[in-house]
Amino acid sequence: MEQQNPNKKEGRLTLVLLLATLIAAFGSSFQYGYNVSAVNSPAELMKAFYNETYYERNDHYINEFSLTLLWSVTVSMFPFGGFIGSLLVGPLVNKFGRKGTLLFNNIFSIVPAILMGCSEVARSFEMIIVSRLLVGICAGLSSNVVPMYLGELAPKNLRGALGVVPQVFITVGILVAQIFGLRSLLANKEGWPVLLGLTGIPAALQLLFLPFFPESPRYLLIQKKDEAAARNALKRLRGWDDVGAEIEEIRQEDEAERAAGFISVLKLFGMRSLRWQVISIIVLMGGQQLSGVNAIYYYADQIYLSAGVNDHDVQYVTAGTGAVNVLMTVCAVFVVELLGRRVLLLLGFSVCFTACCVLTAALALQDTISWMPYVSIACVIAYVIGHALGPSPIPALLITEIFLQSSRPSAFMVGGSVHWLSNFTVGLIFPFIQAGLGPYSFIIFAVICLLTTIYIFLVVPETKAKTFIEINQIFTKMNKVSEVHPEKEELKDFPLSASGQ
Repeated sequence: MEQQNPNKKEGRLTLVLLLATLIAAFGSSFQYGYNVSAVNSPAELMKAFYNETYYERNDHYINEFSLTLLWSVTVSMFPFGGFIGSLLVGPLVNKFGRKGTLLFNNIFSIVPAILMGCSEVARSFEMIIVSRLLVGICAGLSSNVVPMYLGELAPKNLRGALGVVPQVFITVGILVAQIFGLRSLLANKEGWPVLLGLTGIPAALQLLFLPFFPESPRYLLIQKKDEAAARNALKRLRGWDDVGAEIEEIRQEDEAERAAGFISVLKLFGMRSLRWQVISIIVLMGGQQLSGVNAIYYYADQIYLSAGVNDHDVQYVTAGTGAVNVLMTVCAVFVVELLGRRVLLLLGFSVCFTACCVLTAALALQDTISWMPYVSIACVIAYVIGHALGPSPIPALLITEIFLQSSRPSAFMVGGSVHWLSNFTVGLIFPFIQAGLGPYSFIIFAVICLLTTIYIFLVVPETKAKTFIEINQIFTKMNKVSEVHPEKEELKDFPLSASGQ
């Protein structure tokens, strides 16, 4: 780790920092994972409920197509809400702060949790659809705000590890929903409203505990111009009183930025000095969602069934896959500071690419070679491992790292919108692709994984253990900014030329 000055201490994981991380991630990211997966197990029960409710009102049942469409809408309202949530990020984090936004966001979780919990008693499936939208808004906000909050709290040597924690909680949420969704627990006629309503509990806990933790020092110093508060926050987070050097670093970033002011989304696209950062975020977020991770989960049950797993045990195998996902993401927390971001992204996308190719072959040959189904199971697990190492956790972390304070909220809005729109698209279109192409649908995902891998290899730099300004200088060279403004040459030793940023 290079140090600018010898007396600068390595940041350590203090109790305050650890607890702030856990509470932010459990209260927000956990719910995102939980809600992604919670509607999978009780799907048939819920469709039956839609049908009965419709019958009680109209004296006849819904036709097959309308039911499928209603269900499709129920599922995809979630990523659509996520898209809306992403658009709210910028205005909210600058108005309420990072912590304030997370607290405000709990409204979008507690209200729908109550609605979903009561939907059966109220005999209304509309309540479920509205709730999915609200819970989506909650996930859209939190999937952007939690990495931003944690990335700004963390010292640079822990930024990667803490930045991956939200992803760990997302996978834990998926796993918990899979476990509660076992038929013996809550995926039964009485239990499913409870399964959906449980999402309010983490939100309530976060409302209780998060207020005791510090706001992002960067937000306090740069947006709020409140140095005393920023110093106090840093002292609590770092566990020592000498935070001068770090305040100085934040202030440096602030001065480099002051010329730029707040950068809106439109301005973000127009700025030569941010060109490659924006392209990278769009490619990484698109690649993350369009690489077929949702499709793999969607397809997993069928793959296991065709591999001869008996119908009742499929749910346990699926939960097993969920557990592998959690384990590998936890590994990523420890590995991200050792190997770096770039290696994990390249490794992860390559593994996913290979798994998709082999899976396509295995599914095509499934009926001709007796041991092929086991190859498909291996592919699903390999894919999950690959995705959990790089594509899942790293993109959100990179947004925090490759943008400075003034452009970060807008960058999260762009990244978030791409993430959720891709998610929405896959959710709506995949069932039709699957019907049309069958096993060959994974070729599409393989191509996307390959293209993303090539892009990362050629463009994305390593950001491990660098300050935000050092990272920015790498991109300044890539964007060839200083050549555009020869008259500003005297500023080139300064963190960033005023006009370039």
